[in-house]
Amino acid sequence: MKNILYLASQSPSRKKLLERMGIPFQVFSQSADEQVCDWTLPLEQLVKTIAIHKMESLDLSGLSDKKTIWVVTADTLGADQHGEMYGKPCNFEDAVTQIKKQRDQWARVATSFCLERKSYKESTWYTEKRIVQTVVSQIYFSLQDNEIDGYIQATGAMECAGSITIDGFGAQYLKEIKGSYSCVIGLPLFELRQALHSLGFFLNDRTAI
Repeated sequence: MKNILYLASQSPSRKKLLERMGIPFQVFSQSADEQVCDWTLPLEQLVKTIAIHKMESLDLSGLSDKKTIWVVTADTLGADQHGEMYGKPCNFEDAVTQIKKQRDQWARVATSFCLERKSYKESTWYTEKRIVQTVVSQIYFSLQDNEIDGYIQATGAMECAGSITIDGFGAQYLKEIKGSYSCVIGLPLFELRQALHSLGFFLNDRTAI
């Protein structure tokens, strides 16, 4: 019997990535307030802090019929060459501004995930083991002023850190990438798979060996 990974994220991009991996997963809602985190931290530290905060804010009471579960949270942020960081845009105008600030330069994208194996004992969920990993990639994204509106409307840019998506329609504006492609989309798959192996997620799945 295959185990199920609980994805505590509403991100359509992360769901698509897990579907491509062929890993059984179930979306689990989380509503952590990211603003309580220290946004003065450097990019890598901030995404790590937010991913952990999301994990520690989860309400797992609805899964009390399970004995052992694997749960993952994640966060993605972008930064331009000056170090200014970008999350999801507030509105369409903010998305346009974010794109203009990051295009035609090497911008950085960082994704951190927090993966835990938890066990249920005496009406409480306990963390058996936690793996937190941060991956940083660089992208060179280029498009003209008259292409920005169409790009935003044709993609899920409004749900992406820095309003940049290199998947699907957005791929045509990606000139170059250094690092993990899936990190930029929202979940570094190679590193996640290694972490799942470390936490025994695939032990009952002969096809994953």
